[in-house]
Amino acid sequence: MFSKILIANRGEIAVRIMRACREMEIPSVAVYSEADTHALHVRQANEAVLIGAAPARESYLNSTRIIEAALQTGCQAIHPGYGFLSENADFAADVQAAGLTFVGPSVEAIRAMGLKTEALRLMQAAGVPTVPGYQGGGDYGQAAEQIGYPVLVKAAAGGGGKGMRIVRATSELSEALAAAGREAQNAFGDGRVFLEKYIESARHIEFQVFGDQRGNIVHLFERECSIQRRHQKIIEETPSPFLDTDLRSRMGDAATEAARAVGYVNAGTVEFIVDKDFNFYFLEMNTRLQVEHPITEWVTGLDLVKLQIRVAAGEPLPFQQADVSQRGHAIECRVYAEDPANGFLPAIGTAERISEPSGPGVRVDSGLASGDEVSIHYDPMIAKLSVYGTDRVDAIARMRRALADYVISGLTTNLEFLAAVIDHPVFVRGEATTGFIEEYFGEWRSTLPPNPLSVYREGESNAIQNVGDPWARADGFRMGGGVTYTVGKGAKAITKRNIGQGENALAAAMPGQVTRVLIAEGDTVTRGQTLLLLEAMKMEIKISAPRDAVVRKLLCAQGQIVERGQTLVELA
Repeated sequence: MFSKILIANRGEIAVRIMRACREMEIPSVAVYSEADTHALHVRQANEAVLIGAAPARESYLNSTRIIEAALQTGCQAIHPGYGFLSENADFAADVQAAGLTFVGPSVEAIRAMGLKTEALRLMQAAGVPTVPGYQGGGDYGQAAEQIGYPVLVKAAAGGGGKGMRIVRATSELSEALAAAGREAQNAFGDGRVFLEKYIESARHIEFQVFGDQRGNIVHLFERECSIQRRHQKIIEETPSPFLDTDLRSRMGDAATEAARAVGYVNAGTVEFIVDKDFNFYFLEMNTRLQVEHPITEWVTGLDLVKLQIRVAAGEPLPFQQADVSQRGHAIECRVYAEDPANGFLPAIGTAERISEPSGPGVRVDSGLASGDEVSIHYDPMIAKLSVYGTDRVDAIARMRRALADYVISGLTTNLEFLAAVIDHPVFVRGEATTGFIEEYFGEWRSTLPPNPLSVYREGESNAIQNVGDPWARADGFRMGGGVTYTVGKGAKAITKRNIGQGENALAAAMPGQVTRVLIAEGDTVTRGQTLLLLEAMKMEIKISAPRDAVVRKLLCAQGQIVERGQTLVELA
């Protein structure tokens, strides 16, 4: 077994791996950027090494500094977590070249499955069903017409919903290809994209697979991940309420065949799309541990991180397929610092107070503690809240209670939104598809008072009444944050200003970097026209014209870092 492991990640997944190491009595080493000097994962580690400046490309994506840190601290292995360098074949190769063990699959498997277009070809050869699509090299427009709209533009490399756009008409294709390519380049360093048929009313169901160095491969059953925003999962559950015994068996067999086709070792996930007629198609394989692994741990009783470490050290899987079974039901909600009522825009700030839910069957994997900051530089996920119940009804009730008990003050979060989703009758019936959020929550707005300290009561002329102690609330309210409320005569007019949009001045809705300037002073613009592109917290944000106008002043430049609320463009 390893004498010391370096965790090449940050946040909740770094903390999760460190806890497993501690239980195995293996010292852990954290790496951190200048922005994470006081982060929770740094405080939890036995040792910590500063590897660079705040931007990920100068720290958590700096493979040379990470490997140097591992060698300097006497580590024998590197666990990449997920995201960052976890699916980077070159990094895995460099780790091995340095005489260290990469806690994950082989370099060859990462390469084979990392480029989605190549993975699709491999799966087709292995007899695994795949979605009709086009891998590029010619006329995308013609290919889209042949496939039939709607189509999905997807990044060839990477995952996590980055570099994806749904296109429903020829007029949208060119911009979608360009935008997806830019986002993919920024996220993965590879701007290649391809097309897939977009399957409406589909289910997103994935299978956890595991292989050892002796050729044994098993699956650990499915996770349903259909509830998504911006093509990123926010709620997952297992077992899937959609699968019957026969379909589960056939999909499990296909997942293990997919893993066997590349001689897979360690933890991986085979993702499928399932249509309303119970046809399933291979989407991609994630050659790493998944964000949602806790729910698999709940229903199988296995610790996947410990299993990863043992397999990486050369130990065989301690069970065969027939030995693994599902028991009970588990649900996970991803808690983000974001504003669901404003296009799920990420939010930054300091978590003034965090009080996590607890009790039987409740688990919180978090990388944030009271007083910690959510930074512009990284993904805005705060924690993963997962629950276990004897059945699905029990698990839903437990999640409902856990969300109500979760308090995060000082940040805008999606806690209230998650609670609304869990309560929705379509979810409760187990009928949610990948279009669920768009269909039922497109116009969702918070029902909480606009100000955590006070609320204007209609009918009580020009009166503001206190609504109680905010610290006793469990709704993740926001303190301050650039929202103003104007109370009109007779208590009828309550208006809200949404930073980033206005008739004459367009401001940044959040801190970020201006990546493209598409207009100049004096230009005539039309309503909806994209004027600027910002990049913040791993996503691209459009600044669009709210009306037909003339650009009076351009107050930013390409490459400039801007603050939340900073005016970028003035219109005449």
